[in-house]
Amino acid sequence: MTQPSNLDLDAVLAFATFADSLNFSEAARGLHISQPALHVKVRKLSERLDRPLYRRVGRALELTEHGELVARYGRQLREGTSELLAQLHGMAERPVTLAAGEGAYLYLLKAGITHFQKDASAPLRLLTLNRDEALAAVLGGKAQLGVAPLDIVPEQLQSIVLTTVGQVLAVPEGHRLARRSRLRLKDLAGERLVVPPRGRPHREMLAALLQSAEVLWEVALEANGWELMLSFVAMGAGSAVVNACCSMPPGVVAIPIPELPTLRYHCFHLRGLLKSTPAERLRVSLQDSGNAWKASV
Repeated sequence: MTQPSNLDLDAVLAFATFADSLNFSEAARGLHISQPALHVKVRKLSERLDRPLYRRVGRALELTEHGELVARYGRQLREGTSELLAQLHGMAERPVTLAAGEGAYLYLLKAGITHFQKDASAPLRLLTLNRDEALAAVLGGKAQLGVAPLDIVPEQLQSIVLTTVGQVLAVPEGHRLARRSRLRLKDLAGERLVVPPRGRPHREMLAALLQSAEVLWEVALEANGWELMLSFVAMGAGSAVVNACCSMPPGVVAIPIPELPTLRYHCFHLRGLLKSTPAERLRVSLQDSGNAWKASV
């Protein structure tokens, strides 16, 4: 077994840089070393750990499970080193990175982010990612915090529930369903829906539930993000199933669909996040923002 004293931390840091791009040429340029030298560092690190750290899939490279672990440790080491140097030299704290979806930023997190920035010494970096991408960013050490609707929280993470959100059908005011107080899935039969592209979690969930309920529907058009989807609804392109936290544009009404699952928005981070860090202060601000949103509905 490799002893901590035998682990080449410089090689770990170099591997983390390679893992960010999975491109040896780009990583070598960023490290200001030659590509062969980086290859040697990564190979020796893999030999030292007695584990393959990456593999080739077709013409691309991808990290192995052990490579993901080493990359995460390298990113944490890199960030910790930067924070130490900043404190020693009286510099500003390192950026806090938050990963969340566009809808979460627009409707759930805005107040918390604004409050954090008022008196934060650390700058804030926002990554706009879907649920799976946000989880991967936090698990991989690319973001300290993530916010997304989760059914199951991976055991490597700690989380708190910010809020619970239902789902609604957004329709123009003159739509045949606009005066209904609530809807059932069967009421969507024949609807032309504005939906995200295939493969996106919301699209797949909605399609599966409508198929299970034997409801036939059509794709009006595909669009990414609640704001864009609702804009097309306002134009009369179709209707859209969106989260109940979304603000409806003028001329559009929202009708609850209780048969659709409610979404539990979690704020999550790797286990062991220190309470003294700016990331923890951001987490508290986001929790307060979630509580305020719940109180307003």
